[in-house]
Amino acid sequence: MKTSFFSGRRIEFITLTALFGLFVLFLYGPTITIGLLSFQGPNGGLTFPMNGWSLTWFRSLLEAQAVGDFAGAFKRSLGLALLVTVISTVISILAGFAFRRLFKGSNFLFALVLISMITPSILVSLGVGLMFDRLGLSPEWYSSALGAQLTWCLPFGVLVMFVVFNRFNRNLEAASFDMGASAWQTVRWVVLPSIFPSVIGIAMTSFTLSYDEFARTLMTSGSHNTLPLEIYGMTTNATTPALYALGTVTTLFSFILISFTMCLLVVIAKRRARREHA
Repeated sequence: MKTSFFSGRRIEFITLTALFGLFVLFLYGPTITIGLLSFQGPNGGLTFPMNGWSLTWFRSLLEAQAVGDFAGAFKRSLGLALLVTVISTVISILAGFAFRRLFKGSNFLFALVLISMITPSILVSLGVGLMFDRLGLSPEWYSSALGAQLTWCLPFGVLVMFVVFNRFNRNLEAASFDMGASAWQTVRWVVLPSIFPSVIGIAMTSFTLSYDEFARTLMTSGSHNTLPLEIYGMTTNATTPALYALGTVTTLFSFILISFTMCLLVVIAKRRARREHA
């Protein structure tokens, strides 16, 4: 007697499985659609059906565009994301060390961190833009946009570091001091290696949040758009699938970056395991 696939399975499991499938489709469906349309033939349009298959629109990204500056916008977004990553990571580590002990004004500073997270992004962008205007300064991606994005990316790194140090085993530091290590040696050889995977996570989070940030960059990047702003501007006058090709390239770039980070964490974990067994 054949048994049905669903026999013995609870209705809750089937329902949750169906909902999860719909969620995955909703999450990745648009990305897959854009990826397919980016391979349109030379005479292809912005919608289905496909008019052949080619790499024409990927090659067009390397050429001068009639509308938009893809290469320049990508360089600016990449440079801004790297700046935000470095600054957020360093300050998050320092803040984590500082907040390990309560000090005067620590609660106030912690409240400021939370406020910057819940403040509407467009208001932050508007406020920074107005401040630069009042000061007679020209907003640029490396100044005003950098500050606006730090109000978004930095709090996440700080909160992660709070959690990391809250779970950190202080006995490791005590053992290091008992063996004659100085405070700096303890930080260098005990604390930092222990929290390094979390530091990588903070860097990745800061990079991804900055790389695709739109609202806080809208009024702070000046006359030179970052990639999200450039893509948004292209949606109103794009006439070729080159925009889809750009979206596919940036998505692949994100996946490659995430894969590299995961591989790096695996290598670090294996090295740590070898040292513990040595």
